[in-house]
Amino acid sequence: MLTPNGSREDGLLSPQANILDRERQSLSSQSSEQPSLALEIPSTVDSSRLTVQSDHPRTPNSIDGDTLRPRSESFTSNADTVARSRANSEFTISKEAYDDVPLSEALTPDPRNEQDFQVENNKFAFSPGQLNKMLNPKSLAAFQALGGLCGLEKGLRTDLTSGLSEDEALLDGTVDFQEATSSDQKLSNQISHDAPTAPASGGGSRFQDRIRVFSQNKLPARKSTGFLKLLWFAYNDKIIILLTIAAIVSLSLGIYETVDEGHGVDWIEGVAICVAILIVTVVTAVNDWQKERQFAKLNKRNSDREVKAVRSGKVAMISIFDITVGDVLHLEPGDSVPADGILISGHGIKCDESSATGESDAMKKTNGHEVWQRIVNGTATKKLDPFMISGSKVLEGVGTYLVTSVGPYSSYGRILLSLQESNDPTPLQVKLGRLANWIGWLGSSAAIILFFALFFRFVAQLPDNPASPAVKGKEFVDILIVAVTVIVVAIPEGLPLAVTLALAFATTRMVKENNLVRVLRACETMGNATVICSDKTGTLTQNKMTVVAGTFGTQKSFSQDRTEDAEPSDDSTTVAGIFKQCSTAVRDLIIKSIALNSTAFEEEKEGSREFIGSKTEVAMLQMARDYLGMDVTTERGSAEIVQLIPFDSARKCMGVVYREPAAGYRLLVKGAAEIMVGACSSKVSDLSASSDGVLIDTFAEQHRQKMLDTIESYAVKSLRTIGLVYRDFPSWPPKDAQRVEDDPSAAKFEDVFRDMTWLGVVGIQDPLRPEVPAAIEKCRIAGVQVKMVTGDNIATATAIAQSCGIKTEDGIVMEGPKFRQLSDQEMDEVIPRLQVLARSSPEDKRILVARLKKLGETVAVTGDGTNDGPALKTADVGFSMGIAGTEVAKEASSIILLDDNFKSIVTAIAWGRAVNDAVSKFLQFQITVNITAVILTFVSSLYSSDNSSVLSAVQLLWVNLIMDTFAALALATDPPTENILHRKPVPKSASLFTVIMWKMIIGQAIYQLAVTFMLYFAGDKLLGSSLGTDNRQLKLDTIVFNTFVWMQIFNEFNNRRLDNRLNIFEGMFRNYWFLGINCIMVGGQIMIIYVGGAAFGVTRLDAVQWGICIVCAIACLPWAVVLRLTPDRPVEIIINFFVLVVGTALRPVGKAFSAISRTVSSMMRPVKRFSSRVLRRNAEEDDSATEKEEAPLTDVEKQHTPKAPTTPVVVPPITITSS
Repeated sequence: MLTPNGSREDGLLSPQANILDRERQSLSSQSSEQPSLALEIPSTVDSSRLTVQSDHPRTPNSIDGDTLRPRSESFTSNADTVARSRANSEFTISKEAYDDVPLSEALTPDPRNEQDFQVENNKFAFSPGQLNKMLNPKSLAAFQALGGLCGLEKGLRTDLTSGLSEDEALLDGTVDFQEATSSDQKLSNQISHDAPTAPASGGGSRFQDRIRVFSQNKLPARKSTGFLKLLWFAYNDKIIILLTIAAIVSLSLGIYETVDEGHGVDWIEGVAICVAILIVTVVTAVNDWQKERQFAKLNKRNSDREVKAVRSGKVAMISIFDITVGDVLHLEPGDSVPADGILISGHGIKCDESSATGESDAMKKTNGHEVWQRIVNGTATKKLDPFMISGSKVLEGVGTYLVTSVGPYSSYGRILLSLQESNDPTPLQVKLGRLANWIGWLGSSAAIILFFALFFRFVAQLPDNPASPAVKGKEFVDILIVAVTVIVVAIPEGLPLAVTLALAFATTRMVKENNLVRVLRACETMGNATVICSDKTGTLTQNKMTVVAGTFGTQKSFSQDRTEDAEPSDDSTTVAGIFKQCSTAVRDLIIKSIALNSTAFEEEKEGSREFIGSKTEVAMLQMARDYLGMDVTTERGSAEIVQLIPFDSARKCMGVVYREPAAGYRLLVKGAAEIMVGACSSKVSDLSASSDGVLIDTFAEQHRQKMLDTIESYAVKSLRTIGLVYRDFPSWPPKDAQRVEDDPSAAKFEDVFRDMTWLGVVGIQDPLRPEVPAAIEKCRIAGVQVKMVTGDNIATATAIAQSCGIKTEDGIVMEGPKFRQLSDQEMDEVIPRLQVLARSSPEDKRILVARLKKLGETVAVTGDGTNDGPALKTADVGFSMGIAGTEVAKEASSIILLDDNFKSIVTAIAWGRAVNDAVSKFLQFQITVNITAVILTFVSSLYSSDNSSVLSAVQLLWVNLIMDTFAALALATDPPTENILHRKPVPKSASLFTVIMWKMIIGQAIYQLAVTFMLYFAGDKLLGSSLGTDNRQLKLDTIVFNTFVWMQIFNEFNNRRLDNRLNIFEGMFRNYWFLGINCIMVGGQIMIIYVGGAAFGVTRLDAVQWGICIVCAIACLPWAVVLRLTPDRPVEIIINFFVLVVGTALRPVGKAFSAISRTVSSMMRPVKRFSSRVLRRNAEEDDSATEKEEAPLTDVEKQHTPKAPTTPVVVPPITITSS
């Protein structure tokens, strides 16, 4: 509640109360002069415009035709009275003067939104649709029709001063439209500003009726793709469909042969292929479903944040999801407006609404009381804007506003409902997609060549083939199946899956390590960062500011933090000692300079009272409370505030004007100490208790220099210096000062900030985080430069940089003003050695980041302020502060540091590298399997007399499952190791393959082909009697298949390392996914050999045969050691030459393959059309099923939510969190 002088009981300043006093006087005067004009303004609308057909049952509180009809007659009469009144008055109010919409049409429902005006059992005067008419688009006529701020206060059953009651649940009684917007009510409320009551009954959850009527401040969750639809997406691949057709033909012919001959198991292969296709499809769909769930959880956490709200007369921090209509919220520079509303009070508020309305200019806001007064006066214009648009950014000023629309009813919510879709794939995914196409092209070429070679041989053998037509048909289908299966194996569809899994696991675990990834591509980009431009405060330091030194006047100094080099003098004592020596007037001046000129507030937490707000302000308030006995609530409650001057990063100070009985009006300013010194012409001369008042004298040059020296000495000790100055005025605003636009009671700061009186300076220390020096050293070892970019002076910045290890002997320290004057060429020469940029502006930071990127660096930058937005957007990766950062900074960033700690940036680098390593590991593994499987199938099929491959179609599908899904899970989930930061970043232009990777891929492929060919061609002789006498060829084929699979399992261990180090088991036992997946693969392979039988075309093996398989497979581990010990340079030369030759030779084949692909695509168009029809039908069925399956809801759950567009959205290969 407001105290008589207009301040809040919680200690918050309420300067608007003084404006209200003037407004009441003005309104009283006008009401006496023109009562008919003030009382007869129409309050509602034409019933013919508002009547809406609805199936909802009509209740006494529903806004429908029956309810509005009698009101319409009343308002028609009122309109006639107003018209007569205007005719007799000296001036007239034109409805078009401030709005294009006539008052009678201001609340007319829009087409397709009529349901928003229909609310069953509405205990409030307004419906969500009526409230939304004020802001969609902005309408002063709708604001007037709803009764202005006081009509909204009455109709929404809230209080503009004390906000909603914390105890509100179910509301008793109702407030109808006419009662809330009646003329008498409007005038009395505007003048007396009495708080309406909202009686509540016991029971129920908080704000139950509000949530039921107005919804919650969250959007309906984007309907995730159903599992059956994901299953269809996974299956809807032309290669899989082609393989299915071949499998069905094979199955049909097998069944025909079995029925015709009465025996045989030829049908089993067709069934097995169908089952394998089903398994691959299901696994892919499960992966996609799990991926969507993981990123949905991340998006939910990313969206949540806290805002300041007034509840039961006290300021409280609440989640944006807990905001409801009727809440009173605070606004500060840098805030992102969380819900639509009307400004209650504020000073100099300007908003950037470009992201919400497209308006590029900063929009100046006028409080709702003043807007109403000008409507009554007839001076309202279209430029008046009391509307706070959700999604807009507060650029300047502080204030409070009343929430009128939340969630799906808010402006920003409606936009987001139509934009809930996935973003583009990450750069790494794009690069891997191209690689997958290239590999698929090579594999498809091999499959096509194989098919035609086998087909021509099959045709040539037809005259001599005595088999039946059915058998011949099955032989042809077998050829087709082998060729298609080679394509399935060759296409590395697991590559995008590997990236997805690596990013999903990394981002999930990074949250636990205080990194909330907002933009997924930032995770992989951060691994290759070469430069970090870091803030100082809160990132390198603890952001726990404490006043440790100070000087008041020019003589009295104190120091709490006595260091070894600090020598106390006669003028130096403790802070308590200094304040004991001060007179009552000086003590009072210091207290007011700290208490009134601050946006921090006091809040009770866990039984103790603590200050919430800027760390610098909290430190000064803490000092005043501890040593001066300040009660911030009392001080603010007894002060009559005239004007607030919000902090501005350009002028680096803030101020407040209050009525001082002894002097008239007093301007208090605090800010950067050097700037304060420059604005002073006098100083406080005597602080002693013997003085009755504040004595001042001239601020001579020697005094000025002494203060500058003191400030520099504080800065050398890494102290932040804040100067306190003031000036008295006989009247406000001063006669020689220009007025603020649209606010004649406020003076421009630049015109009054001169000839100030110096009060003192305090030194505030923000200790270095203890873990920062070690983190900086890790960055140095990892090849990542760290540059400090701070607004502090050069001495403070240099001291911190030296203490944490950023500043080296050959490093350059520069100030922002000097840096921005350099030419591009000079910048490019300086930047490589630049380590500290002090006294820098946000624009300096942006320029630095842009030049670094032009020099080829991958730049990460930290920011916490609104003006850091451009730099955060310009950087490759932007880090915002989760604790101290503004909402604008968070939205501009890619990653939010939940603990504001530099150490978390180093963690992000490690995880980024882990993601890139995971993809490289998987790539190394899969290319090896691709080369081996395709060549083995190709050669064995040509060698075989019956055109069959040593690896059957079912076996190849099992291998495909191993190398795509299982390997991706196993290799993409390795956490970063200690050594991951012991190497330099990978350049942007670097290839996906390193020399070491090529060495392992080619070396392992050669070994695996040598072993399998040896067993296939010479196994019968080499193994001899160990094969037995029965089914020798089947046993040999089983040994080849078993050996091949086990080589892939053991080679997976080799691929856990990407360097030439030999310890492949490092960190293995910390990755439970790797261990679990390998157990599944081992168990699956054993089951296939023992029970696979006819389905997989294998037979059981004895102990000796198992031993042969395991020994041949495990030998790939020592072979990997040999490969790692092989010098890299000769291998690099050979690979470059081979790639050049092969690339030149295969260029004509690539053109032919493109032509064939276009032909196949045209053949598949009917299937795609059928797929589209199925998807549309499934989407319609899902929507109808959802409506039918909705269970009866509680009152809270019965929220009326605007229906989102139902256009089906096809899920791309990866879901990315929205910015």
